[in-house]
Amino acid sequence: MTTSGVRFGRRMRTYDELRARAARIAAGLDALGVGAGDRVAVMLRNEPAFLEVTEAAGLLGALPVPINWHWRAAELDHLLTDSGAKAVFVHTDLVSTVERALPPGVRLIEARVPGELTAAFGLPPSGVTRRHPTLDELIEGNDPWTGPAGDTPASVIYTSGTTGRPKGIRRVPTPPDKRLQLAMGILEVMGLTPEMRTLIPAPLYHTAPNVHALLASRMGIDMTVMPRFDPEELLRTVERNRIEHVQLVPTMFVRLLRLPKEIRDEYDVSSLKSVVHAAAPCPVDVKHAMIGWWGPIIREYYGGSETGAVTACDSTEWLARPGTVGRALWDCDVKVLDGSGVELPPGEVGEVFLRPPSFWPDFTYLGDDAKRRGIERDGYLTVGDMGHLDEDGYLFLSDRAHDMVISAGVNVYPAEIEACLMGMDGVADAAVFGIPDDDLGEALAAHVEPLPRARLTADAVRDHVRAALAGYKVPKVVVFEESLPREDSGKLFKRRLREPYWADTGRRI
Repeated sequence: MTTSGVRFGRRMRTYDELRARAARIAAGLDALGVGAGDRVAVMLRNEPAFLEVTEAAGLLGALPVPINWHWRAAELDHLLTDSGAKAVFVHTDLVSTVERALPPGVRLIEARVPGELTAAFGLPPSGVTRRHPTLDELIEGNDPWTGPAGDTPASVIYTSGTTGRPKGIRRVPTPPDKRLQLAMGILEVMGLTPEMRTLIPAPLYHTAPNVHALLASRMGIDMTVMPRFDPEELLRTVERNRIEHVQLVPTMFVRLLRLPKEIRDEYDVSSLKSVVHAAAPCPVDVKHAMIGWWGPIIREYYGGSETGAVTACDSTEWLARPGTVGRALWDCDVKVLDGSGVELPPGEVGEVFLRPPSFWPDFTYLGDDAKRRGIERDGYLTVGDMGHLDEDGYLFLSDRAHDMVISAGVNVYPAEIEACLMGMDGVADAAVFGIPDDDLGEALAAHVEPLPRARLTADAVRDHVRAALAGYKVPKVVVFEESLPREDSGKLFKRRLREPYWADTGRRI
């Protein structure tokens, strides 16, 4: 494989081809009235067209707005209105959903669903509705854009909304003197070099894979994009394309490890040189198992969509301090503050505040300047996590601040209990959160997703926790679910599980 480009299924599109198509899409958008500063929503599943549309927006100086294609009409109505999108690209099978949410004046452009996606998602063969312009028409009906180049790429990214309505994060353009430093910094933290063959298995509407894919495209790094994550298909792709680098999330680790040993052993993954993960806490036993399988090639970084990566650690550092998410990179810094804003000493748990790297582009929340001020203290930002530093400056996370439970006056961190349950035989997934209790103020509830054919009982779940953790961490309520509501990124929509318990209490936790 000597030619670099985007590999998708058995197809490969060179970067020259991708950029030529993007230039024609840009001309088509210009003809539809889209220009510099406008927002272009991208509601496409993983495929090369996602990157082409994103690049086309950048050529015009417009801002791409990736959209989670799982969202329904009510959620889309908020996003399309809040973002001020002037156009939205959408796969044909999702057109009717978007039409119900389409604000007046927003142009909808249909994209045919390629065969790789129909196979991966079990969709019927895709035609087009003919009610809107199509992506193919923009490409075939326009000469390449030759107007002035847009400013350095910027975007609007919406958070997943796991605790409330998604909020739009608008990045300001990176100053010219910091563009190379930004690109090299991202490559460094991901353990990726320009010569590697990299794999994108996560949805491109999420920040980390979006940044990963766009940087790989702009630097000409050979990239394979999976239609969706499937554990065995990932192993097959690594072997077939001799993948050297991949970015994953802990939920993907869990699903890979749950493959039967004979399937895991069937594939040659020795080409892997660097594996990076972020986005969600990784249970210690899961990461130990992955390092045992793939070797000490796994690195981790921590930060938020607002801050970029602020801490990182490689396998050697992590094995010496299991559970850490690393220590501050470059000119970044980490502080742990109590509720009054006082900095806490090593070992004491408080809210984690981060100083982003100086080359990371600044941001605003769309239409909510007060929210930005609310998360910032003296140049440090919080993304809502609790944790502590050790004596050497390594950061350990406890839980999300809004997930912490106060039971009988004691702070309880559900993430610790969830990690315990994930180590229980027969458990596929677990969510622990606080529910109202007249005696304790809050009690613990555990919603557990069993593995197929597993025979679990509530008492067995409680006994497992009681054997590993203090008694006050044992869930009072245990509920078994067919599946838990997780984002593709691995983030859990606890709000959906928690709200019914609090609905009639007149308060929200």
